[in-house]
Amino acid sequence: MSLPRRFLNLIVENGADPGIRSLSCIDLTRYPLFHPPLPTATTMEACSSSSIISQQQQTADAFNTKNKHADGAAFMVQEKFQLPDPIFSFKAQAADPDYGWNIDCFPLADRKVVCVDQSGRAFLFDADTDQVVTMPSLNKPKWRPFSLFVPGTDNDGGDGEGNSLYIMEKSPKSEAGCSARCIDQFEAFVYRKPTVTASFMSWYCQLLPPPPYVRDYAYSQRRHRITSYAVVAGDDDGSWRILVSAEDAGTYCLDVASNMWSRVGEWTLPFLGKVEYVPELKLWFGLSAEDQLLAAADLSAMDSQPELVSSWKELEQNRVWQVTQDPQLVNLGSGRFCIARFIEKLELGGDFDNKLTWQDFVILTGVEVSEPFDLPAEAPRNQRTSMEQSKERISKAKRSEPEQGNDG
Repeated sequence: MSLPRRFLNLIVENGADPGIRSLSCIDLTRYPLFHPPLPTATTMEACSSSSIISQQQQTADAFNTKNKHADGAAFMVQEKFQLPDPIFSFKAQAADPDYGWNIDCFPLADRKVVCVDQSGRAFLFDADTDQVVTMPSLNKPKWRPFSLFVPGTDNDGGDGEGNSLYIMEKSPKSEAGCSARCIDQFEAFVYRKPTVTASFMSWYCQLLPPPPYVRDYAYSQRRHRITSYAVVAGDDDGSWRILVSAEDAGTYCLDVASNMWSRVGEWTLPFLGKVEYVPELKLWFGLSAEDQLLAAADLSAMDSQPELVSSWKELEQNRVWQVTQDPQLVNLGSGRFCIARFIEKLELGGDFDNKLTWQDFVILTGVEVSEPFDLPAEAPRNQRTSMEQSKERISKAKRSEPEQGNDG
């Protein structure tokens, strides 16, 4: 499989000024997250024991669903590196008393990022051209939102007609009793012509209806957090659907063309955060809801709760590490992913290394999932995937998150 994406975008927070964010683009050709072919016994003898961490050899039943933490990596290299200099920095305007200083960053397509401050003001930055484009403001600022990009008629670089960026509150408040069709907790930036006869296109902000549970009195006693979400392509008609699962409220589907919701089931997807489809393997991948490991599931049949067919533990965490936020999964294409885990640990600091200080780190692990070449075609689905290679890159940073820093 080839690596279609060259850059991994990282949004870094300025520790001295919480209103400032910087965009760093990690060139994956200079900082590769994936190994060359697995080493032979000869090459392993030449490797330094300090840089190679041997892991338990994968067995024949390593990917049986009974093995909840199947270890698929044959070996792992850990490397420390300094983040590249940021290519763009930006700052929120005067703080909103309700939201404080904040900028949310949402991936659009390729190297385009949409940034929205705590007042709902928005702009688009294109890292390829270093251009900034003003965007319409959101109708209402969002608190801890997530985003999903849905391609339109032309998916070339995110500039095609109908391209949309859906932004939704992760924990929407109840709207029980509200008669309005659309609410300000769910919006979309849509790239379209202002009129049918217009010769140009522009970005517009559109209010959308909420998932049905938001207006159901049965779920009005508390907020039900949306735990997982995905963009699902139609069979052959070119349509798109958005799938969301909310804790204790079920799973719902939005038809993008009609903006109509339907309930899929009382169950929730077995993932945390965004779920990605890998067409080469005909499986969906995400971080498992139970233990936040890379996991796969078959979502082709939605008449009952999907079950994980495999999960992999790509990183053995140190006991002294403190997890500071949920991990994030970035799809690099062709069965390759980057898993970002955010930790802090005590280190010696000060002028004479005589003080214990907490340091923030981000660990980026490249994971490639492939179909074993030596299995018969009739092999069970839970044996048809394996995690082949991974490499960790550890960087010290004040606070950082991948391009989909809001799980978009």
